[in-house]
Formats: sequence, structure tokens, C-alpha cells
Amino acid sequence: MSRVDLHTTTTSAVGPGSPRSDVNRPWAPWVIAAATLVVVLALGYTLPAYWLLISTSVLVAMMSLLGLGIVTGTAGMIALCQLSFAAIGGWVLDFLMTQTGLYDALGGMAFIVAMLVGGVAAAVLGFVVGLPALRLRGVNLAVVTLGVAAALDMTLQKVSFPDQWSNVRVARPFGIPGASDLSGNRYYFFFVAVVVVVVALGIFFLQRGRWGAGWRSVAFSERGTASSGTSVTTAKLSAFTVSAFVGGIAGGLMVGQVTTANYITFQTLNSLGLYVLAIAVGAHFIEMTLVGALLFVLIPELLKQFKVPLEWSSIAFALLGIQALTTNSNLGADIRRLIIRRKRRRGQGGAELTLSSLEPIGAPVPQAASNVLLVVEDLSVQFGAVAALSSVSVDVREGEILGLIGPNGAGKSTFIDALSGFLPHHTGSISIEGLALDRMAPNRIARAGLRRTFQQDRVPSTMTVGTYMSFVAGRGVDRAEVEEVATFFGCPPLATPLQLVDVGTRRLIEVAANVAAKPRLLLLDEPAAGLSHEEHLAFADRLRAVPERFGVTLLIVEHDLDLVRSVCANLVVLNFGQVLAVGATEAVMSDPAVLKAYMGESEMIS
Repeated sequence: MSRVDLHTTTTSAVGPGSPRSDVNRPWAPWVIAAATLVVVLALGYTLPAYWLLISTSVLVAMMSLLGLGIVTGTAGMIALCQLSFAAIGGWVLDFLMTQTGLYDALGGMAFIVAMLVGGVAAAVLGFVVGLPALRLRGVNLAVVTLGVAAALDMTLQKVSFPDQWSNVRVARPFGIPGASDLSGNRYYFFFVAVVVVVVALGIFFLQRGRWGAGWRSVAFSERGTASSGTSVTTAKLSAFTVSAFVGGIAGGLMVGQVTTANYITFQTLNSLGLYVLAIAVGAHFIEMTLVGALLFVLIPELLKQFKVPLEWSSIAFALLGIQALTTNSNLGADIRRLIIRRKRRRGQGGAELTLSSLEPIGAPVPQAASNVLLVVEDLSVQFGAVAALSSVSVDVREGEILGLIGPNGAGKSTFIDALSGFLPHHTGSISIEGLALDRMAPNRIARAGLRRTFQQDRVPSTMTVGTYMSFVAGRGVDRAEVEEVATFFGCPPLATPLQLVDVGTRRLIEVAANVAAKPRLLLLDEPAAGLSHEEHLAFADRLRAVPERFGVTLLIVEHDLDLVRSVCANLVVLNFGQVLAVGATEAVMSDPAVLKAYMGESEMIS
């Protein structure tokens, strides 16, 4: 099929209800931001004084949830100290505004400068708190972050906030009057709204970019993230740092609202309540942070109005948390699933491109070039007393599709893990085009030109097909190239949410994404799992064309020997961690030693 045919097929394959990859509304976030500010302006001039203060508190809480949503929702880590970051930002702002000459030097701009410096100080703490996340997960990470919150809570009780040292209130930005002045509160409400909108836009664009894709990827699979060439360390630390920076800004806004500060605002219990709401509403969805902020502020206020002890608000937050954790769901995700279902029902009947619907290419089995691309010499991996691999030596030549087969437990997955850097404690040597890969981190190996796929599903359901493929393919690959590869493999349209895609198709998308990256060598670990018989045939037809069309050499680990026969000119057979046979496919498949190793396997009996 020609390149023109491919693009023609893409256009005709998108039915009336199918997500369209060419739908792009770059103006949408700006329109929403402008509309939000118009609503804020209207509210600021119509709300009574009490509700104006409540609305400002909602916006400040929304800012805290925006930061928390990055680390808990998008990056999938636990942080129980978000208000500790706010406390640092508020304390630094308080100190700069009341204990230095910053206000005398900068006047109305001093507050903004102090707020940003406070955000940076909080980001430094966020970076430090994020370091344990490189090793710890789940409850262990929760304990560390809870410890940080408790330690800072006690420290603030001892040292207090700087404005209380000299009984000097914090001056608001641009000469806005203090907290007791109605017009001052109104203009400060406008200021907070602008800051929240600016930060929300920044987070929106971060989430749409490579940082956001890295956060979502690391939340789903650290191995999948590393194998795409992205540093797991960078993804985790950037999530904590950005989250803390936003939290620090929120702390500065809290201090500016009341023009003084008290440690009670930043207590550990409040951080726990904020975390529960972030989980329950899905604070990684920007619009849901407003819902969470309304609950965070209004539940205590309603209890106060009805003269109910405020301790009951903690019980309400706990019930929300239990519901979110036991159902493994959140309000934002539920709303999106409902919208997607309604769209799919309205669009039933639209034709969509699939792997089995593609025209056959009929490419022959590719033959290897003379030059050796990958050299593996005497590779051995030991797990205690068990030798998973024993002196395995394999050469992969450029332009070929080499098959790696063997019975269960032969060491195939161990071999792939060692090559891709996930088993650094091995002996022997691995090099690609003369570059030694030994002891190199998985993400660096991927960037050096050796990529891999996995037996298990490593494709995050929180992305679209196009976002995931662009993330895996890397910065050097444009959208048109990604779409060409997706179409070549019969993937769904790029705008399709991956949560709508079955496991077999996600495996296909993973292969396509890695081919789009155009590595020197791609290791495919059982790539055909989950595909139907017709899709197997079409997939083999596509694979045979990959080396010539995309310049990617393939090494395939596969139990489906029919697929292996149809795409591989040469095979390597492993058995009990050792090389049993190497050579041309048909010769190896008829080798008595190979037949004996496979005795009882259904593929060999048939």
C-alpha cells in the first residue's frame, strides 16, 4: 500500500461517531479562561461581603488542589503535606513583607515578588520530599509525607509567623486595602482569581506536554516510562516540585487574604482533608479542583451555620475518602466516562480502521545486512542459586527480524530485561553499534537506540492514542509521522481515549509507538498476544515491512510459532538459560533438540 493510500484510508475510516485526530481547538483554554474571569468580575460586584470572603477562600483552596492534583492524580503518588508547602510559601512571603525592606523598595509589586519567592522556597522543599518517592511507594511514601507535615506543624507552633514577631500586617498587592475593607476584599478577590487562572493555564499546558505525559506514564508503569526514554527520576521529582511550587503560591494567597497568618491554617489534619478531596473529586482534572475547593470550604461553613461541631467535617471528608478508595474511582473520571459513553452511543455505526481491514502489503521476509547491529557476548544472569541465563551470545544484524523462542522458563524475558537495562547486575557484555550498554539506565538505553515492548499492558489508559504515541516516539517525531505509523498498523484514530481501547489493541499501539520512535533495534516481547487470527496474519504482514519502511531492526520473543515462521529469517532458541540452537528458521524448527525442548507444546504438535 502506498503512502497516499494510507492517508486516504485514514480519512475514510473515521466515522461520524469516531474521535477525530484532526480536531484541534488551541483557542479553547483561552476562551474558558476569559469566560471564567468574566464570571469572577460579575460575582465580585454582586456578592455580599461574607460570601465574597468565602469565594476568595474557595479560590485559594482551589489553588492548593491544583498543585496536589499533579502529584496525587496525574503522577499517582501520595502526598499528605500539601499545606506544608503552603505554609513555607506563606511564611517566606510574610517574612519578606514584614521583616525586610522589600515593600519599601518595590511598593505594590512587592507582594507578587514575595509570593513567587515563597513558591520557589516551597518547590525546594517539594524536591527534597520527592526524593523518597524514588524508592518508596504507597503506604511507605504516605508515612514519609505525613511525617513532613507533622514536623513542620510543630515547628510553626514554636517559631510562629514573622508578622506576629512585630505585630505588622502584610500589605496586599497594588495598594489594595486590608482584610477589613469591603472594596479591598473585592479587589483582592479579583487578584486571586487572576492568579488561579494563570496557574491553571500553566498546569493545563504542562499536562498536555511531555512533562504531563511523563507524569501519567509513571503513574501507570515506571518500567514503561523508562523504556520510552523518559527518566522516572525526572518525572517524579518534577511532579513533586511543581506541585509544591503551586502549593507555595497558595500559601502566599492565604496570608494575603487575612493579612496575617496562623499555624492552625496549615495543620496536618487540613492537609489530610485536602488529600481526601483530591482523590474523591479527581483533582488532576482542572475543573474538578473547583468542586473539591467548594467542598473543602463550604462543608465546615455549613456546619458552622447549623452550630454543628466542626469535627464532623473531618468525618465527612473521611467518608468521601473511603468511597473513593473502595470504588477506585473519582467524580471527575466518572463524569468523563459518562460523556464518552453518550458520544459513542450517538456515533454508533461509523466505520473505523482496524488492523484486519488493511490491504495486505505482501512484503517478503526481510534478509539481514552484513553489518552486525547488536552484539551480546557471554551474558549471564543469576538469581540466587538459579542461573537464569548462562553465557548467552547473540548477534543481531541490521535490517533483519530475528526470532527468540524457547519453552516456558527458558530465560527469554530475562534476556530482554537484561538487554533493556532492567537487570543491571549481569555479567557479559551488550553493545549496539559499538556503544556499550552495560550498567546503563533503561531510559538511556532507549535513547541510545534500543527500545522494547512488554508482555504486560504498559499503555496508560489516561491518555489518548495520539498523546501516548507522541510521548513514546519522542520530541524529534512530528504528529504527521505518528499518524502515518498509527495508520500503517491499523491503530484507532489519534484522538481516541485509550480507556476505550481493548488490551490487544493497546499492545498494537505500543508496538506502533515504538516503531514511530525509529530506534535502531526494537525488542518485541510477545507482541501478538490478544490479537485474533485475522489480526495475527495482518500483523505479520505489517511487521515484515517494518525494517525496510521505517529502518527499524526487530528482535521478537513470541510463543506463536506461526507468526515467527512468517516474519523471521533466523531464530535463536533458548532452553534452561542457554542457547540451544541458532540459524535459519526452517532448519532450527526441524532440529531434533529443538523439537525435544518443545515436546508437549501445542504449537509443535500441530
